[in-house]
Amino acid sequence: MTTSAAVASVRNVSKTFGARKALDGVSLEVASGEMVALIGPSGSGKSTLLRSITGLQPIDAGGTIAVFGETVQKDGRVTGAVRKARARLGMIFQQFNLVGRLSLFSNVMLGALGRIPGWKGALGLWPGADKKKAMAALHRVGVADYAAQRANTLSGGQQQRGAIARAIVQGAQAILADEPVASLDPVSARKVMELLVELNKRDGLGVIVTLHQVDYAIRYCERVVALKAGKVVYDGPATGLDTRTLVDIYGPEFEDAFWETKQ
Repeated sequence: MTTSAAVASVRNVSKTFGARKALDGVSLEVASGEMVALIGPSGSGKSTLLRSITGLQPIDAGGTIAVFGETVQKDGRVTGAVRKARARLGMIFQQFNLVGRLSLFSNVMLGALGRIPGWKGALGLWPGADKKKAMAALHRVGVADYAAQRANTLSGGQQQRGAIARAIVQGAQAILADEPVASLDPVSARKVMELLVELNKRDGLGVIVTLHQVDYAIRYCERVVALKAGKVVYDGPATGLDTRTLVDIYGPEFEDAFWETKQ
């Protein structure tokens, strides 16, 4: 696999907060078309790593991060290429990041902002083609019936599916999802994970998803990367995560790392 083909190429990345190293010499490459789960106990660095790939979290000097072959972080600084890289990344967050007072349709249309002047977006002057694309995306994720409803009146699962629809309208070439199911009930969580798998398998999008639920990582992702104390301690097939490996990764949190087996 080459750097130019990679959704993300991470080389010797560290991130220090005070006396604590959230990331400690992490190297990782995710190819286009891969679906990779980042797992690990609380504070292991998985969310910091995801935010670093998007340029939302500056890294320490000495490491580099490239997205689709464009260097977005180097020598402790975010580069000018980060905006172009973000346009190719659909970012999904635990708390949905929808504008509550806007309709679900308007939130999804925000994915088209990179293609039109900002003033047109502010006035809601969306091109007809983008409107059709937004409704098609809402149909695809199963929430078209709620298009006119204010986002803050929808359930968590409906909002998260709206966030995925926004990434579709954006034309994202990869999805970076940070704990996208942590705030959802198991039924909604499964629907969201199934949508991410569909985008990966049917559309060929690379997906990097942080998960606290190990059973979901094993069920939905072929490759799993585990972090512990800021270091990569496992990088391989989901089928290789046996009980001994998981106990080594999670320690006392081992039982809490499974969701549906405890329902």
